[in-house]
Amino acid sequence: MLRNIGSNWVLTLITIAATYVVTPFTIHILGREGYGTWTLITAMTGYMSLLALGVPMASVRYLAQHVAEHDTRKMNEAIGSCVGLYLMTGAGALIVGALLTVALTFYDIPVSLRGEAIVACGLMSVQVAGGFVGLLPEGIMFAHQDFVVRNVVRAAAVLLRLGLTLGMLMLHASLVMLALVQLLVLVFDFTVSIALIKRRYPDVRLTLADFEWGMVRKIFSFSMYVLLLSAGARLSFETDALVIGAFIGVASIPYYAVANSLVVYLMEFTVAIAAVVAPTATKLNTEGRRAELTEVFLKWSKVSLSLSLMAGLFLCVLGPRFIAWWIGPSFEGPSGTVLEILMISSLAFLPVRGVALPVLMGLGKPRTPTIAFAVAGVLNLVLSILFARPMGLAGVALGTAIPNVMFAAAVLVVACRELQIPVTTYVGYVVPRAALGAIPPLALLLWFKVGAGVQNLLGMVVAGLAMLAVFGVIWVFYVYRDDPYVDLSPALGRLRVWSRA
Repeated sequence: MLRNIGSNWVLTLITIAATYVVTPFTIHILGREGYGTWTLITAMTGYMSLLALGVPMASVRYLAQHVAEHDTRKMNEAIGSCVGLYLMTGAGALIVGALLTVALTFYDIPVSLRGEAIVACGLMSVQVAGGFVGLLPEGIMFAHQDFVVRNVVRAAAVLLRLGLTLGMLMLHASLVMLALVQLLVLVFDFTVSIALIKRRYPDVRLTLADFEWGMVRKIFSFSMYVLLLSAGARLSFETDALVIGAFIGVASIPYYAVANSLVVYLMEFTVAIAAVVAPTATKLNTEGRRAELTEVFLKWSKVSLSLSLMAGLFLCVLGPRFIAWWIGPSFEGPSGTVLEILMISSLAFLPVRGVALPVLMGLGKPRTPTIAFAVAGVLNLVLSILFARPMGLAGVALGTAIPNVMFAAAVLVVACRELQIPVTTYVGYVVPRAALGAIPPLALLLWFKVGAGVQNLLGMVVAGLAMLAVFGVIWVFYVYRDDPYVDLSPALGRLRVWSRA
C-alpha cells in the first residue's frame, strides 16, 4: 500500500513542479485578464465532468471487488457497461459544452479576448467529452492495484503538457493554444494507457459486446452518490472563480486561483492516499479483514494530518511571501490572505477527505458522506456569493473554509460509527501528539518571518529545510514514538548504532 501511495505522491510532486513553472509563465504571457478568463473557462467546462454521474469511482469499486474475487466475466461486464456509459455521456457533454460556450459570452470578458475565449471553450468542451472514455484505463489499472505503472503514464503526460504549454504559448500566446495542449495530452494518455492494459491484462476486454443493463443498474445504484460527491467537490473548489468573475471581476480571479492552487495541490497528496484507500477498503471488507481496515483508517489518518501540518505550517507563515516571489509582489496581500484562510480550514478537512471518505466509499456506504459533501458545496456557493462583495476575496475564501470544516466533522463521526471506533479514540490517536509536535516548527517559521525577515527564495529554502529537520526529529522521537500502528524501532535502532560508531 505504501508503494502505491508513494507513487501517487511522486506524481503529485512532479505536477507541482510543472505548475511552479507554468503558472507564472502563463500569467505573465497572457496577462491577468487572459489568465483569469482561462481559469473561468476551465471552471465552467469542469462542471461537465459531473455528467460522468460518478461512474469512474463506482467502476473502480466494482472492478476491485470482481478482481479480488477473480471473476473475469463480471469484471468485463463492468468494463463493457462503463464503455457504453462513457460514450453516451460524452455525446451529452458535447451538447452541454455548446451551451456553456454560449453562456461564456454573458461574462464581462475583455473584447480582445472574446473571440479566442469562445474557441477555447469549445475545444475544452471536446476535451472534457473525450475525457469520459479517457477515465476508463485509470479505473482498470486502479482496480488491479497497478498504481505505479499508471502514475508513470500520468507523469509523462504532465511533462508533455509542460513542454507543449511553454512551446506553443511562446509560438503564439493565446487561450486557443492552451486548450489544444489539453486535447493533445488527453490523446497521448489514453493511447499509451490502452496499449499497456492490452499487454498487462490479457483477460480484460474493452468492447460494447460486454455491455449489460443489470451491471449498469448496479453501477448507477452506487454512482449517483458519487455524483453528489463530485458535485460537492466542484462547488467547493471550482465555483469560486465563477463567483469572483460575476461579482468582483475576471482580473481578480488570478489572485484567488494562485492561492487556491497551492491548497489544491496539497490536497492531491491526501487524494493520493484516498485513491489507494478506497479499493483497499473494498478488498479488506470483501475478505472479512475488518481489524486491518481499522488499522488502515487510523494509521493513514494520522499520516494525512502529519502531511497537512508539515506543508500547512509553511504555507500559512511563509506562503504569502513565496507567492510574492513566485508570481509578483502585488499578489502577496490578496493571495496571501486567501491562502491563510483556506489552509487553516484544510487542517481539519484534508485528513477526512484523504482517509475517512474513501473508507466509507470502499465499504459501500456512500449515502451520508456524499450528501454531506453536496450540502457543503451548496453552502460554499451561497456563502461565497453573500461574502464576495462586502469582504472581497477573503469573503470568498471564508465561504469555502466554513463548509469544509463542517463536512469534515460530519463525515468523521459517520466513519467512526461504521468502523465501530469511538470518535474519542480516533481523536486521541490522531490529533494530540501531532498538534503539540507542530508548535516548535511553527515557532521556528515565525522567527524566520518576523525575526530574520525572510523575503527571497534562498531564505525561504533555508527556512523550509530547517523546519523539515525540526519536524522530522519531533515526528520520529515524539509523535510516532511507541506508535501502535507505525513501528519506528528498527530505524531508531539503526540510528543509535550509527551514532555510537
